[in-house]
Amino acid sequence: MTNGSQTPEPGDQRHEVGEGDGGTRLDLFLAVRLEGLSRSRIQALIRAGAVSDARGTLEEPGIKVKPGWSIAVVVPEPEPAAPLAEALPLAIVYEDAHLIVIDKPAGLVVHPAAGHATGTLVNALLAHCGDSLSGIGGVRRPGIVHRLDKDTSGLLVVAKTDKAHAGLSEQFAAHGIDGRLTRAYLALAWGGPPHMRGRIEAALARSTKARTRIAVTRPEDGRHAVTHYEVEDRFDDPRGKPIACRIRCTLETGRTHQIRVHMAHIGHPIMGDAVYGSHFAASARRLGTAARQALEDLGRQALHGAHLGFVHPVTRKRLAFDSPLPADMARLDAALRAGEA
Repeated sequence: MTNGSQTPEPGDQRHEVGEGDGGTRLDLFLAVRLEGLSRSRIQALIRAGAVSDARGTLEEPGIKVKPGWSIAVVVPEPEPAAPLAEALPLAIVYEDAHLIVIDKPAGLVVHPAAGHATGTLVNALLAHCGDSLSGIGGVRRPGIVHRLDKDTSGLLVVAKTDKAHAGLSEQFAAHGIDGRLTRAYLALAWGGPPHMRGRIEAALARSTKARTRIAVTRPEDGRHAVTHYEVEDRFDDPRGKPIACRIRCTLETGRTHQIRVHMAHIGHPIMGDAVYGSHFAASARRLGTAARQALEDLGRQALHGAHLGFVHPVTRKRLAFDSPLPADMARLDAALRAGEA
């Protein structure tokens, strides 16, 4: 426990719930013990899966703690208080006074964090947008309403004003159930599902073995997650067995690493995914020379945000954008399609 208003030291912490704390909201219980972190910051940590007990991840700030609980908290490294504006190249697909749509390249981190204080999309947007940012939550900064993993490429919308941020956040919170938001991803995956179309429903939670990973868990222990897929092309090895496929995934929910974990869960992990598909590394030996070299050159998961559609939060007009496969994925796709598998 910290003293004064000092920020707690990053790392793993554990807090025991005593008799006098029974019935207290989880966020309030931790706010007393994590002095220096605001209640909203603690709520964000809870929702991000950084808080758990013996039963697993606790993701609801309002849950009432009980005597005898031992609550573990992973306190992250502090983020930079004020990201620096940096003139970095941006692939701008659309921009107006309220929002901007970017085609993010692989390798670009979205938001400053430990180890990535500079060189991020936020740093670039601060320089590009400048005074056109009217302030998100009272601070002149871009409003990130959704993210792509560092090594996932594709379309991403960012708010420039509070009004746009609120409207976009509400659409993303609905996960497209009301038809306003549409998202689709193209992936190159190992093997080939038995059916050309399918629905993957599997709850997700922070792994209890590795906090940086997401794992499939029981419905009562995780967050509801649904991915729909459609196989666009299959690639066979010389013996006629499917070795890879190009697949289009659409999200009914938007959880961290959802597509990557769901595809691995059904036995068809994303090619190049070192986290969730490492057990398929030997399959690369079944690829032809060109495809094997293209996969090695890729050096990341073969996942791309190819489509993004939403209702403009201010003008109410329907906007939709499509992005072709980036060059590195296109080379792998071409080698597989040419029969080099």
